[in-house]
Amino acid sequence: MNFRQRRRREEPEINFIPLIDVLLVILIFLMATTTYSRFAELKINLPSADAEKVAEQPQAINIAVSATGQYSVNNEVVAFDTPENFAAQLRQVAGDQADPLIIINADAQATHQSVVNLMEAARLAGYAKLTFATQTQDK
Repeated sequence: MNFRQRRRREEPEINFIPLIDVLLVILIFLMATTTYSRFAELKINLPSADAEKVAEQPQAINIAVSATGQYSVNNEVVAFDTPENFAAQLRQVAGDQADPLIIINADAQATHQSVVNLMEAARLAGYAKLTFATQTQDK
């Protein structure tokens, strides 16, 4: 009697389907939980715009700011010491106008703070209609 049986050796088989399923689940999990942040570079070249000119601007006060920080209201050079004093000058120039349009012509090299000072003075004077003048780009 031969108690030993010959066992057939079966070739081992590697099943990749469960492995692929697990890898896809991990990939989906990583894609869903990853936060993507975009690093933006600031390349600013202001001011310029391409818009149609308004036919008429009634009750407008033109304020210009030079690159050196000098201010002019309706083509008259004025001194800016505090926003409160400049607000009083704006009220004087506006006269009896209730809410005049204030056009800010700031040089491209003017500091941001000088424009913010103008906006603060207009707020203190009670004027809410502010706009910025730009130049059109040459094509």
